[in-house]
Amino acid sequence: MTPAFDMSKPVAIGCDHAGFEYKMEIVKHLNGLGYQVEDMGTYSAGSVDYPDFAHPTAESVEKGNAAFGILICGSANGVAITANKHQGIRAAICWQKDIAELTRLHNNANIVCIPARFISLHYAIDIVNTFINTPFEGGRHAQRVNKIACS
Repeated sequence: MTPAFDMSKPVAIGCDHAGFEYKMEIVKHLNGLGYQVEDMGTYSAGSVDYPDFAHPTAESVEKGNAAFGILICGSANGVAITANKHQGIRAAICWQKDIAELTRLHNNANIVCIPARFISLHYAIDIVNTFINTPFEGGRHAQRVNKIACS
């Protein structure tokens, strides 16, 4: 499949301690597919604060330095809430491939948030692949997406 994002730019990825193992495997997977990855941390399984890694990931996507982002924590809620504080970010918690597809098709999400404590690593990789390869549908959805930002 053809990626839905500009893959001349890297993928920004960040996580907390609960998502560290998944992040490392997703980075390997993306590198194996030929993608560049901008790893925003964390760099160990030691306890950390998820905003310290979600903000830099969101900033990279928001500024256009990264094609899209991947955030991983235990439930995906903390990283999604943090990332969505950024005006240019549409971070979506995805626990099924269908959710990842719809959030791209209808919401033009630019960060996928993975709940590491609730899905398998294999399924997380499938979700990332679905997210990467699903284009924004536009049309009536573009009008709705354009109403999301507060400014």
